[in-house]
Amino acid sequence: MAVPNDSSIFNSTFSPYTTNNLENTSACTDWPPVPMTTIIPSIYSVICVLGIIANTLAMCVLAHTNASRRTVANTFMLNLCVSDLLFLLSLPLWAVYYSQGYSWPFGRVACKICGSLHNLNLYASIFFITCMSMDRYLALVHPLRSQSVRDLKRAKLMCILVWVLAFACTAPTTALRDTHYIEVFGVEACVIIYPDPTWYRSLAWMKVLLGFFLPMIIISCCYCAIGRHFLAGSGLVILRKPSHSGSTFKASGSHDSCSKPERPPTPCVNPSPSRGRPMEGRGLERVLWTVAAVVLAFFLCWFPFHCVTFIDILKSDDWLDSCWAQWTIQNLTPLTLCLGFSNSAINPVLYCFIGNHFRGRLGTLSKGLCVRLKAREEDHSQKRGSFSTRLSSFSRKLSDLKDLAIVDASAHA
Repeated sequence: MAVPNDSSIFNSTFSPYTTNNLENTSACTDWPPVPMTTIIPSIYSVICVLGIIANTLAMCVLAHTNASRRTVANTFMLNLCVSDLLFLLSLPLWAVYYSQGYSWPFGRVACKICGSLHNLNLYASIFFITCMSMDRYLALVHPLRSQSVRDLKRAKLMCILVWVLAFACTAPTTALRDTHYIEVFGVEACVIIYPDPTWYRSLAWMKVLLGFFLPMIIISCCYCAIGRHFLAGSGLVILRKPSHSGSTFKASGSHDSCSKPERPPTPCVNPSPSRGRPMEGRGLERVLWTVAAVVLAFFLCWFPFHCVTFIDILKSDDWLDSCWAQWTIQNLTPLTLCLGFSNSAINPVLYCFIGNHFRGRLGTLSKGLCVRLKAREEDHSQKRGSFSTRLSSFSRKLSDLKDLAIVDASAHA
């Protein structure tokens, strides 16, 4: 079976409007193709193994958090892990697809499901990250006014809304994706056959705008507002702590503005991030940096893919018609997809290495699991020892009965 050179036709996102586009795949002979059938399966395998392990651990920690310590941010993080894990479970099938020269051996239903999980993850990930960024904005810039809005019940309703919106954005490509026999290459490919170029351009623009551009504008505005809020010093608030003498502790915007009335003596407290900022419990700043790292990782992972998508849109509108554009679309689309897929494995790693609370809960959960396993093993050992003791006692009783029977038989003799 000949391996097709136009990998953009068979990747998990793009496909031609009609198979007539295959006639132009060999127009640029001076641009060598990338060997996708060996590179892509290897990358997918690494991402799949690391991502499933990391997301499973993250879900266990987030799901086993005490009800009193559950936060809105944790709720969004848990749903983000679910979205990533669902997609990662489909990666082995895509790896086989590439390794077999773009031949899909798993049937029509699996083709639709795997394609849907890819698009669902693309939308759900950025939507949940946007929700996390907006939650951080409300918590830091409007801590008092947002208390009635930022509760777990509303967060769960928002998660349901995100899932519904992500499914709605995925529905068109799910309907169009199917297995299609491409006679030129002799393969049964899992592709999206668009009815006409308008369908492709519309769905591609929706992917770029809703799946990346508009969410990144919202996220950038949230973090710019947070940075402006802290740089302006409005993050410093008056802290009042009761004391035995009825005095109050004040934190002001400068080190030299501490008032010290003669009676009663009031200690001067310098402003610090841990004491002067509106906080949702200790570690809010750490949570902020965690979410910021997740946002940055998403941008770095998915920005190249959307750039290639934009180039493909321009080429489909005949605004670009050159060998470098065709080579970029054919060869960089699968590679930038790999980079985008790696984001599903990076997110839980960020939680582990940046979030101290996450590491602490993971350690506590691991210790608790070890204690339970040790207790179960000890209980099993005790039961086994008790069984051995009972067996030995029973054996002794049998031996005694046997001796008595021998003595009794001797007496009668």
